Amino acid sequence: MAAFPREEKNAQPFGVYVHVPFCGTGCDYCAFYREEPRRELIDAWLAGIEREIELMPFPRFADTIYIGGGTPGVLSAADLEKLTKILLRANAGKVPAEWSIEFAPATLKPDKLHVLRNAGVNRISLGVQSFDAETLKFLGRRHSPKKAREAFSMIREAGFGNINFDLIFAVPGENKLRWENDLREAIALSPEHISAYCLILEENAPLLARLKKSENFSLAEKTPDREAEIYLKTWETLGAAGYAQYEIANHARDGKVCHHNLNTWRMCEWLGYGPSAASQCGGKRFSAPANLALWLDALACGVPAQEEVVALTPEMLFADALIFGLRLNEGVVPAELAERFLSAHARVPATLFPFEKKLREEGYISENVPAGTWRLSPRGRLVADAIAVELLSLLY
Repeated sequence: MAAFPREEKNAQPFGVYVHVPFCGTGCDYCAFYREEPRRELIDAWLAGIEREIELMPFPRFADTIYIGGGTPGVLSAADLEKLTKILLRANAGKVPAEWSIEFAPATLKPDKLHVLRNAGVNRISLGVQSFDAETLKFLGRRHSPKKAREAFSMIREAGFGNINFDLIFAVPGENKLRWENDLREAIALSPEHISAYCLILEENAPLLARLKKSENFSLAEKTPDREAEIYLKTWETLGAAGYAQYEIANHARDGKVCHHNLNTWRMCEWLGYGPSAASQCGGKRFSAPANLALWLDALACGVPAQEEVVALTPEMLFADALIFGLRLNEGVVPAELAERFLSAHARVPATLFPFEKKLREEGYISENVPAGTWRLSPRGRLVADAIAVELLSLLY
């Protein structure tokens, strides 16, 4: 069992991400790496997670653990029990303050939830995507709207009080009424958290290839103006229902924000375990290969496979904290970030001042905020990616 100092709270939050690469079937819009959930592969993966943690132990208590995928729900109750025991041992038996796992509605079963609840998992992210049967079929999802509702009820009955819904909008063929119905259904069920994402047509995903061959759908439907209209309506609707937006795609009731993601956006530290998992810890960023066999081969040689290793400089961390911090509704204070990442008495790079002036003049930064704070207005949040690209050109 890992041994850590007895501090009650880490000076800097530390998170753990575990990637489950298995999916029974791939969703048409997804271009992520996945493996078929065969028994021998799952057993090898579980042994690999245990070995990877031995070779790359937690440096301190994990404040948050996030089990994502892939489809973690394809694991059996026995698999989940083994995985949670591995993670608890690695964390010296301490249950993290926030412990999340993703589920697809079709993979939920009471015995799995029972195991997770007993282990200390306290947050479930449910991949609903839509409550419309046609939209689900178009996206290649395996569950029905009824199954999504039943899955939510099952999670509640198992005693979980922190549930997220993942929803997707701007799907080709989806009209405004469909999306507004999705929001109404989600709000009526009353999860604690709703993530609402705009569909991205990935180049390597089957959906884009299918659309290009189809005469029934037009890519012209996905215009920036149409997507901006849906974004604004979504933010307005969720805000009126008590879901406070805290990041461009994320909304929470009663302060039930996802701390694991917040710590990532704030450039804290985390370690990722499993093939394709990314890490930022100990002054470097790296990722594991998106290949189960290569990942296992490296572990068999006694070395965690690390690709795309980047030594982090103070300037890189400052730039990334500024860019990702602007996605947060709380905004950022560049002077505080300079002090945190550059040096105790560092000054904000001079190139940022004319850029800030331009953002304010164009209405992209809110005016009614404390001096020195950059907080994007709703108009600014709609073009946050473009602002990030321009910031990068100024800081690198």
